[in-house]
Amino acid sequence: MSTPPILSGADEAQIASTCAAIGISVSEFSELRRRATAAKATAYCRYSRFRVVVGLVRGPGRTVYVPGANVENASYPVGTCAERVALGTAVTSGIRTFRAIAVATDISPPASPCGMCRQFIREFCTMKTPIIMFDKNSDYVVMTVDQ
Repeated sequence: MSTPPILSGADEAQIASTCAAIGISVSEFSELRRRATAAKATAYCRYSRFRVVVGLVRGPGRTVYVPGANVENASYPVGTCAERVALGTAVTSGIRTFRAIAVATDISPPASPCGMCRQFIREFCTMKTPIIMFDKNSDYVVMTVDQ
């Protein structure tokens, strides 16, 4: 399977095309990106200094954004990834269906969810749920759960 291209977060035509392909609106895409970028300040990552945040769009029906940020612990495996924080928050709030997931980090190229998070995402999302991964410049890669 080939690696998906890194797309420009400044190219409005590309964003519109991406949104049409993955079934979310341009305003939802922009709001996911904005919220994910802003939520980096909530990450607790005093050991790795690697901030990861996630935003989820609920679907179908009304749009609800659910944030999540990584929470580390001195006992390294005890920390919780942003994806699991966001999904746990959503599930305990009664939200169990999602149209898209956004992941944002401070690195380039964009980072993909780890294996444990991919399994967790799969529990609540279809194989075609898009995962939008933003890098430090808001450039992005889109993959689906099955990729």
